Amino acid sequence: MRAFLPSASSRIAARFFLLCTARNSRTSAAPHPPVLLRLPPSTPRWRRFCSVGAVTTGETLGVTGTGSAEAGERVREFRKRLKIAEVKGGPSEGLDRLGERLVVNDGSCLSNMQCVLNSDVEGYDQVEAGCITSGASVMVEGILVNSQGTKQKVELKVEKLVLVGKSDPVAFPIQKKRASREFLRTIAHLRPRTNTFGAVTRVRNSLAYATHKFFQENGFVWIASPIITASDCEGAGEQFCVTTLIPSSGEDTNSPVGSIPSTKDGAIDWSQDFFGKPAFLTVSGQLNAETYATALSDVYTFGPTFRAENSNTSRHLAEFWMIEPELAFADLNDDMACATAYLQYVDIKAFYMRQNNDGKTVAAMDLLVPRVGELIGGSQREERLEYLEGRLDELKLDKESFWWYLDLRRFGSVPHAGFGLGFERLVQFATGIENIRDVIPFPRSPGSAEF
Repeated sequence: MRAFLPSASSRIAARFFLLCTARNSRTSAAPHPPVLLRLPPSTPRWRRFCSVGAVTTGETLGVTGTGSAEAGERVREFRKRLKIAEVKGGPSEGLDRLGERLVVNDGSCLSNMQCVLNSDVEGYDQVEAGCITSGASVMVEGILVNSQGTKQKVELKVEKLVLVGKSDPVAFPIQKKRASREFLRTIAHLRPRTNTFGAVTRVRNSLAYATHKFFQENGFVWIASPIITASDCEGAGEQFCVTTLIPSSGEDTNSPVGSIPSTKDGAIDWSQDFFGKPAFLTVSGQLNAETYATALSDVYTFGPTFRAENSNTSRHLAEFWMIEPELAFADLNDDMACATAYLQYVDIKAFYMRQNNDGKTVAAMDLLVPRVGELIGGSQREERLEYLEGRLDELKLDKESFWWYLDLRRFGSVPHAGFGLGFERLVQFATGIENIRDVIPFPRSPGSAEF
């Protein structure tokens, strides 16, 4: 098997035994290399999606059940009994005499609930006063009964109605007439109330849950990568700068550029900035994930990333979420197997890429899907220090900025691979939404930073 050798302070606590053959003082022969043996692990690491990876890590394991599944079954059984117990009523309950009908939605599902009420209901005066309008918030109490209509199976026979929040029916921008996606982007704070964006949000939530579930079930550890960084992972220079040299208050933002501190040669004096050096919003959490992959083996990041690309297309955003796993002791085949297994589970060339022997290509892969284009981009990472330094020199990137990344190759480097998946593109692919700005709650793009 392959494993990382623990530091001196942790060798006693680790579940490894280091066995070395003693060197014969009478001979000059080199000692046998150390052998790592391991006791049966208390917490198995799975890489069930890849036969190559299973051989690499030395174990092929099945899924172990947890108590959470049993708890989920109990909840489902309770909800079934609750649903059956509350359905009652019929014409004998006086439904044929009920007049007013309200349609409400509490956000728990896509379907609305029809509420029927008459003048005897407590709070009916709010209806007569015209306060119960589209967009208003109400609290209703009543009895769930069989519906007399054909559009729904049950409805609520209201006994009490409380107006919680009024809504001006004239000013409320969401009306019965279908609004265009372009218009709804201008009211991103209200568009979750529409059926389309309510459904997209639920799909996005399910995909996010499935993402964590997939990686956790396969033994990956989630890493919180930083939002602010001093490194450019992609090497393209398309980063948002984070600085306090420009005042953030309303009036001071229009102050002369000359107020920004500068050095004697006219360059910006970054030493007076908040971090004492140039800082940017991250374009990728990959480099940070690699640092933990060399210690914890299989890890992943899932968080927001930022690109200052002036791309006004239906497939680009300035702020989006990325899923980026890193697999230690893995090659490109492991990487592709992981990417394929992930997509099956949810049903739906940079300096760090390892150079192939021909010196012209790299060990990389992309997954393209209809209507969206590139969904996944991955590669086997360059684990050889001299090759990585040469690649940085070739691209004229400052090696001092990547000193920590180079250290990973100096101290116990291992072959590893990973990929990045744009989460919004995954949601776009799963829902069929044409524009990527309609699958994220508050889209950020060139010229648009409202809300």
